[in-house]
Amino acid sequence: MGYTAEEAEGRPVIAILNSWSDLSQCHTHFPQRVEEVKRGVWQAGGFPLEIPVLAVSEMFMKPTAMLYRNLLAMEVEEVLRSHPVDGAVLMGGCDKTVPGLLMGAISADLPAVFLPAGPMLAGRYRDERLGSGTDVWKYWAQRQAGCLEACVWRQLEEGIARSAGTCMTMGTASTLASITETLGMTLPGAATIPAVHSAHSRMASRCGRRAVEMVWEDLRPSKILTAGAFDNAIVADMAIAGSTNAIVHLLALAGRAGVSLSLDRFDQLSRSTPTFVNLRPAGEYLMEDLHDAGGIPAVLSRIRHLLNLDCQTVTGHSLGENIANAEVINPKVILPLDTPLSPTGGTFVLHGTLAPDGCVIKLTAADPKLLKHTGRAVVFDSYPDMKARIDDPASGITAEDILVLRNAGPLGGPGMPEWGMLPIPKPLLEQGVRDMVRISDARMSGTSYGTCVLHVAPESAAGGPLAAIQTGDMVALDVEARRLDLLVDEAEIARRLAEWQPPAAPARGYRRLNAEQVTQANLGCDYRFLERGAGPAAEEDPAIF
Repeated sequence: MGYTAEEAEGRPVIAILNSWSDLSQCHTHFPQRVEEVKRGVWQAGGFPLEIPVLAVSEMFMKPTAMLYRNLLAMEVEEVLRSHPVDGAVLMGGCDKTVPGLLMGAISADLPAVFLPAGPMLAGRYRDERLGSGTDVWKYWAQRQAGCLEACVWRQLEEGIARSAGTCMTMGTASTLASITETLGMTLPGAATIPAVHSAHSRMASRCGRRAVEMVWEDLRPSKILTAGAFDNAIVADMAIAGSTNAIVHLLALAGRAGVSLSLDRFDQLSRSTPTFVNLRPAGEYLMEDLHDAGGIPAVLSRIRHLLNLDCQTVTGHSLGENIANAEVINPKVILPLDTPLSPTGGTFVLHGTLAPDGCVIKLTAADPKLLKHTGRAVVFDSYPDMKARIDDPASGITAEDILVLRNAGPLGGPGMPEWGMLPIPKPLLEQGVRDMVRISDARMSGTSYGTCVLHVAPESAAGGPLAAIQTGDMVALDVEARRLDLLVDEAEIARRLAEWQPPAAPARGYRRLNAEQVTQANLGCDYRFLERGAGPAAEEDPAIF
């Protein structure tokens, strides 16, 4: 390989796990960042080795990148176990790379620091700033309603994603970067640095240096990811009006870390946490603005009284020490607590006869008039069924109806695709309707908005009550009461479920493994045999090198 003994001997070996590929649109700057991480490792006296891992591309993997989150986690764990490495820098940003990298690193339990990809620059169309994802959905609705010309749509497309990096709205990628920083797994300020800023290059080299120091300190994820750290992450998620996807991923991360965490904990902390970060889709600004306003340290400084400040972080210092000198620079972006976007958190957890094990709704993205609503269900058995029928004027769908999509969960999708923001029927768009109650066992993009009830558990493909609902049934949503109910007699629901037949299992390969092992949304959609306690811990493995 061309290395001398002096270059390698006695130095901590740092694996740089790079989730880049030519189809990973968020990570196009990673080849340069790898070299900058290596520079930091060398500077600190370490020995860097780049090891490519699965690139989980949100835009290009079908049916969903979520199906492959656990495959990435398995690869990361085994890469760190099987190679002669002492620590790691984890490079990711696109939605599922963040939890996949962290899940694997938690299970391997070697010293590791996360380098977020960073958000892309703000989009632009004429004199309007555009937010990726969120403004796509808004203008696509206008296009479907016949209010937007094709040439304008093309200009919007060309201006909405102007650089490397993740969505610059508070979508799933930005949410996960923010909660990873709050968990203590990134260096302070790392979550919000735009991908193409020179500060991102400096952060990359800092991560390389810090990874070497963490090896000498034996600072592992197991010393950082405590129950208190997960509470902090949930509080931050609620404060920033984070993506509903964060709930599934935090549940999976907690399972890997051996921390008991339930959906109810999210709702408890949501009730006491105001939403005060003014970013789209819930608010007005974009990630560049949040970075310039002080970033996540400034956000956390606003809510010190809600946090466990003594939690350890990758800096070697506590969270409280990390944010001690944080300053809110722009109170229009990081709002004062007495004038929040919402007095409660961005996401609520509901239960009821349609979701015995829970479901979620992003309150700050919903139409307030629909938060208590009873309507007739219009049921779609699959995504293709929905696409075929949703715009048919003969369907008779009205704005008061409730759209229901099933067979879109962890088993049914498979992988729980982001189909939960069901489109408004075109005839209703033409009438000016822009929101309806929509219910599914799917997820939705963190950049999406609307009164969408998601993650219904158990899912329909597992025989949950969603499998029993029929078009014409009445459904009641009451967000304040945290209820989602199918207004059908229990005996009739039981009769329908007794006649229900489960879908055929995949015949082979990874999809068969997924069908046999994946847990439901309320448990994090991890694989049962990978959770803490399901097998020997990393430290029990025999020493090989």
